[in-house]
Amino acid sequence: MYNCAKCPGYCCSYPLIQLTKRDVGRLAKYFGLSFAKARKKFTKVEVGAKYAMRRKADVHFGRVCRFFDTEERRCTVYKARPTICREYPGGRCGYYDFLASERASQNDPSHIATTWNK
Repeated sequence: MYNCAKCPGYCCSYPLIQLTKRDVGRLAKYFGLSFAKARKKFTKVEVGAKYAMRRKADVHFGRVCRFFDTEERRCTVYKARPTICREYPGGRCGYYDFLASERASQNDPSHIATTWNK
């Protein structure tokens, strides 16, 4: 089993965080903005996605979701998070799979400790 509370935000670093129109509306409501203002402020156009989350710099992953707190390593809009985040991992977690693989190959259950977690 994996524990998202111990993860440094791997899923928040995906190159494309696709949003739905409803997600943009949820963020607009959360921030007290019109749909148009929320769309302009929080999204960008990406190939294959009508709405994609804007991202920001991150020391561990290069770029992450604009709503990810890079110090605390958590979502700052959890109650208004997009559908893709609500449904994640949807079966498999890439970060957990990476850790499990590295730990197995090193035969060390503590290999790659998440030192940035508090």
